[in-house]
Order: sequence, then structure tokens, then C-alpha cells
Amino acid sequence: MKKEEECIFCNIVAKKVDSAIVFENEEMMAFKDIRAKAPVHLLLVPKKHVVDLNAMTEADEGLLGRMMLQLSTIAKEHGIAESGYKVVNNIGNDGGQIIHHFHFHLLGGAPVQSVV
Repeated sequence: MKKEEECIFCNIVAKKVDSAIVFENEEMMAFKDIRAKAPVHLLLVPKKHVVDLNAMTEADEGLLGRMMLQLSTIAKEHGIAESGYKVVNNIGNDGGQIIHHFHFHLLGGAPVQSVV
């Protein structure tokens, strides 16, 4: 079995697993985190399977920029842009990455603890 077939995010993107999708276009999807750490806790993933930021290439530069802009749009749509929000990307086991499919966490709706 290929890693992509085992990847929960790939299965959500393929709609083989139910998820509360809040945004979707041809190259990315956002959905609610089932283990929310804030009133608004969403995940934004590329539809193509990429393990983490280290696996990205120059060809992914445009995708990364569009994902960042989409996070801002989603924050506005969920009413958290004005009060503030956090965008997190964990890389590798020591960085706290649990699902090995590149993704951003978008957290807001209440004060979010700072880690730096």
C-alpha cells in the first residue's frame, strides 16, 4: 500500500473519510480539526501529498504563497482576523508533526498560547 493510501489527509481530500470541509479549490482544502485546541481550529492541506516543508521544492513556491493568502481569507470568513489568530506548521517528529502530510493549523477565536 502506498503511503498516500494510508494518509488520513489524502483520504479526506479524496472524500473517503468524512470531514467538516470549510474551503476547497483545485489545489487545497481546509477542514475542522477533530482535536480542536481553540474555538476555531482548522487545517489547510495541499491536495497533493507532500510530507512536510522539507519535501517542498521551488515548484511549490506558488502553492505555498496561495496557501498563506487563503489562510488570511479563511480567518476573515470565520470572524477571527480582527482579533488575531495563529498559523502553525509542525515539521517532523521533534517539531510535533503527527500527520505526515504538509498542513497549516489555523487557530483563533480566543487567546491562543504563545510557544515562542
